[in-house]
Amino acid sequence: MTEGAPHARRQRAERSGRRAEFLAAAHYALRGYQILERRFRAPQGEIDLIARRGRLVAFIEVKLRRDIDAAILAVTPAGRRRLERAAQSFLSLRPQFVEFAVRYDIAAVSGWRVSILADAWRADA
Repeated sequence: MTEGAPHARRQRAERSGRRAEFLAAAHYALRGYQILERRFRAPQGEIDLIARRGRLVAFIEVKLRRDIDAAILAVTPAGRRRLERAAQSFLSLRPQFVEFAVRYDIAAVSGWRVSILADAWRADA
């Protein structure tokens, strides 16, 4: 194995991840959502996509795996909590969305197929 191999794998993974996020964003846009943010970074973590439709804001974790079930299962409880904390950070920076309904979705991507698990979980109160 050459020294550049880990770097090349990271680059391929990055490109694949961006393609998955693009496919998920297109999926939401075609269903009438406005994409507010891509790769929103907060001290608490990153949110792959944030989308709005009407008075609903969806915080979306995009997972790319060989099959849809594996992608859904890849969102761990710790990952969910991290996303929830980052979502709170987003809402604190965008007070116009505080009164909106909030939803946490998983966009599972396998190949060119996108499956949305809307309202995948509820944040602990």
